[in-house]
Amino acid sequence: MLEFSQNAAAPAGALISDGTEATFMQDVIEASKTVPVIVDFWATWCGPCKTLGPALEAAVTAAKGRVRLVKIDVDQNQRIAAQLRIQSIPTVYAFWQGQPVDGFQGAVPGSEIKAFIDRAAALAGDGGLAEALETAETMLAEGAATDAAEVFAAILGEEPENAAAYGGLARAHLAAGGLDQAEALLNAAPAAIAAAAPVEAAKAQLALMRQAADAGPLHDLEAVVTAEPANHQARFDYATALHAAGKIDEAVDQLLELFRRDREWNGGAAKAQMLTIFEALKPTDPIVLKGRRRLSSMIFA
Repeated sequence: MLEFSQNAAAPAGALISDGTEATFMQDVIEASKTVPVIVDFWATWCGPCKTLGPALEAAVTAAKGRVRLVKIDVDQNQRIAAQLRIQSIPTVYAFWQGQPVDGFQGAVPGSEIKAFIDRAAALAGDGGLAEALETAETMLAEGAATDAAEVFAAILGEEPENAAAYGGLARAHLAAGGLDQAEALLNAAPAAIAAAAPVEAAKAQLALMRQAADAGPLHDLEAVVTAEPANHQARFDYATALHAAGKIDEAVDQLLELFRRDREWNGGAAKAQMLTIFEALKPTDPIVLKGRRRLSSMIFA
């Protein structure tokens, strides 16, 4: 039985990382329960390792999140090498569900590396698409919009009507400031997924970002609303500016107040704007849950 300590692990979105005895449990054993993990055992003095390493990294990168790679320097982590009975290097293992399930030794040709990576990725059952989606979402959350876009695009290459990946790719474009690119993508969504929740969420986010570009100065609008509480347009614009500033909870508060004052103003604009904000967020987001509850209480009061 493998026995390793649990300590600080690699970032969740990292496709390639350096492992240690302290992080092996988290980076390899635990991580392999959701996505296949390739472990490369190498050393700085090893000539074949210098050939295999870059080729292996390139193959893992090309897999776009379907597998991860952890590199272990055997000189710095002799206990791991001993427990796994590493006799020569380079040695590469594929871990799945906490156990080594495949492997090879030596600097093998690129075609064999690709076949090995494909076998490992297939262990996840759906070709690793679910894990790739999770990886892409983590990248996006961590601000790596370009990397996330590449992974989402790779998923769509495997499954063109994957609504989560399609919406994710649009959101990645939005995060990178590519509003026109996102809009073109959303307008070209396949009919089968055009109305799917992830795609609609991206459309809502695009609409809000378009509005944000026209939002007035936050402090000026706040002053107008304070001086003229019945100025519905100013309150609506203030909510738009708050959302653009990332103050989503406060934006919803202002829209709820506008709805309370005059639910029919501008064709029910306050309610429509709230629903757009809710649609752009996850259904379980606390802002959505709280906002929908408060809106319902006003509607049925």
